[in-house]
Amino acid sequence: MSETMILACPNCHKKNRLAAERLEAGPSCGACKQPLFNGRPVAVGQATFANHAQSDLPVVIDFWAPWCGPCRQFAPVFEQATAELEPRARLVKINTEDEPELASRYAIRSIPTLMIVRRGKEIARLAGALPAAQFRQWVNQHIQ
Repeated sequence: MSETMILACPNCHKKNRLAAERLEAGPSCGACKQPLFNGRPVAVGQATFANHAQSDLPVVIDFWAPWCGPCRQFAPVFEQATAELEPRARLVKINTEDEPELASRYAIRSIPTLMIVRRGKEIARLAGALPAAQFRQWVNQHIQ
């Protein structure tokens, strides 16, 4: 019997159960029928974050704010990495201006802050932006 995984849809944020070997097969959401991986970071908030964070898939989080220069400079790196890291990880963005409760819950003191969560548990954290190669290396080191 194959291992099943729970992951949230990037569109409707509903949880999906999926056989692990189907991750690479372009799976679609059982609820909204949209692709479960679209190569773009997912903007999440208080209402949708838990479904992603509780996923069996590692979730790479970018805590950012629109006024933050380093956040804006890092955004294209994060976006490009999404296409490269899916379906091994889900990349999400949390705007700390719009979601102060989430920023507070995770004790975000500076931005950008990058974090990796799996099954609701924090497994890695890094304050500050990284160049593309270093960012991918940091993520790959923690999602293996």
